[in-house]
Amino acid sequence: MSGHAGHDHSHAVVTEANVKKLSFALALTSIFLVVEVIAGFLTQSLALLSDAAHMFTDAAALAIALVAIKIGKLPADNKRNFGYQRFEILAALFNAMMLFIVAMYILYEAYQRFSHPPEIQSIGMMIVAIIGLIINLISMKILFSSSQDSLNVKGAYLEVLSDAVGSVGVILGAAVIYFTGWMWVDTVIAVLIGFWVLPRTWVLLKQSINILLEGVPEEIDIEKLRDDLLALEGVEDIHQLKVWAITSKNVHLTVHLLAPCADRKVLYKNAMEMLIHQHGIAEITLQIEDDRCMPHQHAQEDQSLHQH
Repeated sequence: MSGHAGHDHSHAVVTEANVKKLSFALALTSIFLVVEVIAGFLTQSLALLSDAAHMFTDAAALAIALVAIKIGKLPADNKRNFGYQRFEILAALFNAMMLFIVAMYILYEAYQRFSHPPEIQSIGMMIVAIIGLIINLISMKILFSSSQDSLNVKGAYLEVLSDAVGSVGVILGAAVIYFTGWMWVDTVIAVLIGFWVLPRTWVLLKQSINILLEGVPEEIDIEKLRDDLLALEGVEDIHQLKVWAITSKNVHLTVHLLAPCADRKVLYKNAMEMLIHQHGIAEITLQIEDDRCMPHQHAQEDQSLHQH
């Protein structure tokens, strides 16, 4: 006996909510980006330019996330069985790569400046950084809830979070420069921002690659899943157990259960309930094998299931 079950988790409602949140955050970020780039050049602050570079990746990440949602809603066709859902993961991967490149550039530029730190206009630097922090905090509040449900939105959220930390660093750096005149502090702050961003970039990169390679999702304990399947009444063995994800929250499972002479309808129902409620798996293809049953009993069960 085999079967397939899919479950609606109100993805359409969540998607529309994500579009509104991302659009609002993108508008805020884009407007301030122009201001921060101009201010960065006027004040000669690498830390502020570093923050502006992150703000640019914020805007790009938000725009890519929006495009990914639009494309991901396209229906499946004969050549794409899952439609374009995985475009979300490609967007998250691209955002991670952008973050990595920006962080490396800032570190390189900081190395160049250590020997000859430029004159920094600390007051202008601080004012712009404070405004940037306010913009980032608003965007973070908007995106936080959706970042728990979508790797795509999580990528955009991490971009904004890293920029918020950068803004705090710029504010502190501007204060130190104002009171001490230590221009090199600006470069140090830029380096610290780069090092803070890199580990978070790696996490997002690793999650995206794992999904693209169809690895077991991080939230799934494959050993417990195997034990729970074997603990079902009548199951003697399992094989062909595969768990993967199309997107960050769309987990799929296929498995064959060897259950000689078990009540297949009851076993099927129990297995489905366990997989859905205990492991949160949305798409399930389950096959129950009973090759060791007596032939006449096998035929009777097939006839009974057919009648139902």
